[in-house]
Amino acid sequence: MTESQKITTGGCLCGAVRYEVKGPLRDVVNCHCSMCQRLHGNFGPHSKARKVNILITKDTGLAWYKTSDIARRGFCRACGSSLFWEPFDLDATGIIAGSLDGPTGLKTVGHIFVGEKCDFYEITDGLPQYEASSNGELVNDYK
Repeated sequence: MTESQKITTGGCLCGAVRYEVKGPLRDVVNCHCSMCQRLHGNFGPHSKARKVNILITKDTGLAWYKTSDIARRGFCRACGSSLFWEPFDLDATGIIAGSLDGPTGLKTVGHIFVGEKCDFYEITDGLPQYEASSNGELVNDYK
């Protein structure tokens, strides 16, 4: 099976939302922005796929919340699981890596918005860190 034929599945904690991703997923970028802190309780581990490659197979609990003028976030209204980050002007959707059924074969490749990170931990993994956005160095690449 080629990378473009691979299907990865995922969903929320209670099972009210399920999805499939056909094709490659971008490796994980940890976002430490203040919005991710509120949504995840700390940083947000994001993978990414093209919108056309994501199929919602069960949407009973799926809800969307416009968090800013540039993006909305998808979550399960039943259990509260954070699932997606979807910018309005790109053909890709961020997928919360913890919502993927594992193992995925993905690896963490860096950290963005570390200038906003919580003060109760240090990042010591030696991966690239960006004070704000990586300006595409990390977030636009697919595996």
